Amino acid sequence: DVTGGWYDAGDFGKYVVNGGISAWTLMNIYEQMPEAFPDGSLHIPEQANTVSDILDEARWEMEFLLSMQVPQGEPQAGMVHHKIHDESWAHIPMVPPTEVDNDNANAIVGTGRYLFPPSTAATLNLAATGAQCARVWKEIDPTFSAKCLDAAETAWDAAPSNPLALAGNTPGQGGGNYQDNNVGDEFYWAVAELFTTTGDEKYLNHVQNPDYFGRVDAFDWGSTAPLGSLTLATVNGKRDLPADKTKIVKRHILSYADQMLAMQAKEGYSALIQGAYPWGSNGTILNNMMQVATAYRLSGDKKYLDSVQSSMDYLLGRNPVDQSYVTGYGKYSMQHPHHRFWANDPANGYPPPPAGAVSGGPNANPTDPVAQTDEIMSLGQSKRYVDDIGSFSTNEVAINWNAPLVWMA
Repeated sequence: DVTGGWYDAGDFGKYVVNGGISAWTLMNIYEQMPEAFPDGSLHIPEQANTVSDILDEARWEMEFLLSMQVPQGEPQAGMVHHKIHDESWAHIPMVPPTEVDNDNANAIVGTGRYLFPPSTAATLNLAATGAQCARVWKEIDPTFSAKCLDAAETAWDAAPSNPLALAGNTPGQGGGNYQDNNVGDEFYWAVAELFTTTGDEKYLNHVQNPDYFGRVDAFDWGSTAPLGSLTLATVNGKRDLPADKTKIVKRHILSYADQMLAMQAKEGYSALIQGAYPWGSNGTILNNMMQVATAYRLSGDKKYLDSVQSSMDYLLGRNPVDQSYVTGYGKYSMQHPHHRFWANDPANGYPPPPAGAVSGGPNANPTDPVAQTDEIMSLGQSKRYVDDIGSFSTNEVAINWNAPLVWMA
């Protein structure tokens, strides 16, 4: 039963590697700022349960991630399924389905949903988020905390015990691949979270892997080593790193933040992004903002705070297209995200997007026909954006972009 959890983006797929970094980000909000989202502050079903609303939301995804682990007694026990999605892309617009007839999957294109094989990356995502979950819920819900830690340690043991399973191109056209050909960063992230939670000596030895220890650079779902470093530098665990090692990690965070500020000073609109604007450039900016904001928390130096405020101005409208990329914020904000349900057609039962959804943003190399016109492609990369439901490569929404927006907000 792999119901529950968040739909990943504008489609109905659910992916462990993207859900993992998104859940980590929400739980990290609580670890850094436990007072930020008190019970009753968000419009969610779990209101009035005495638990922080941001943790209620994170738990919705954690329960799904736990359900994706292969049970004991089965082949590849302890490993974690990579994803679940439809056989074919669902058409736009479409109301989210309430049930799927998998016994007749090909009767209507897109109605069959399939659970894909386990991957090492997905397994290590559960090891990392499960360990984080265990310490976050330890006093709030000890039973759930223990369940998370057991799943995390089982996943950690399973990942190297099974043949390396790299996610690549998979059959079907109903979801993204989320392929990852290097999982060394996931091993480091997972062991950093496990050490922080347990203080176990065996994890300390692994966490000091010279290839990744203290690594701080641009991160996303496929490059997660910096998440481990952020945890080691900012979270009070059961046992601290040796003082000299902690100093190394913190120094790397400050060094990366300084690199970002130097780059930002050369950007006309002060966005925290370097080089070509990738798919989801706004997500890249937000992740960099998290690291610069962490540098501010570690140092108290106002230059870092000024940097992230300037980047937030970019997201909210001070940019080359003169539009807020966040729905509901700003006079001219994103109206037509690439999304099955938020089609902004109320007359036919499809609502506009709710306030607070962030667009993927400009893409130097868009791949959808809406954005590949001669007019758009003649523009500079920071203007290659279309607020159109059909522009999936510039105007989709996704959980791993919205999670850091919540962190920064």
